[in-house]
Amino acid sequence: MKELPLSAYCKIKSFLQDREGATAIEYAVIAGLISIALLTAAGPIGEKVGELMTAVQDALAGSNAAQ
Repeated sequence: MKELPLSAYCKIKSFLQDREGATAIEYAVIAGLISIALLTAAGPIGEKVGELMTAVQDALAGSNAAQ
């Protein structure tokens, strides 16, 4: 088998020692976990806001009916 040229060997060695890609993957995993947490929390929060808006609407409809 033919040996790799020195420049190719150096590039491969540099690529294997590079830690920048690992950091990007870590940030992507953290962003993914944060988005999952936000989506999980959005459902119950949306329901509570909907209930609040319905209560406000009912109160305003009741005050218009009294006039």
